[in-house]
Amino acid sequence: MREIVTYVFGLALLGNACLFVPQALAIWRKKSDEGVSLVTFGGFCILQVIGVVHGFYEHDNSLIVGLGASFLTCGTVTLLTIVYRLRRLRAVASNPLA
Repeated sequence: MREIVTYVFGLALLGNACLFVPQALAIWRKKSDEGVSLVTFGGFCILQVIGVVHGFYEHDNSLIVGLGASFLTCGTVTLLTIVYRLRRLRAVASNPLA
């Protein structure tokens, strides 16, 4: 039974990683950070890195792979948000009357 729960947990973590993909695609297509909380996604990234480190120390491959994949997809959202936010802020700074 323990092996089944471990397997399902690993699949759930990979499913969690997939949940960030639509947000990353939306940001990419709109080329805008509008409506995305950098604090929220940055916080998710920090928690996922902590989970990967914990998985490493506990020798838990489900945590390492699942949260590593989540960090990759959530990190993509975070990075895209930063890129488009900086572009938007630079555009406003260079044209303050617009």
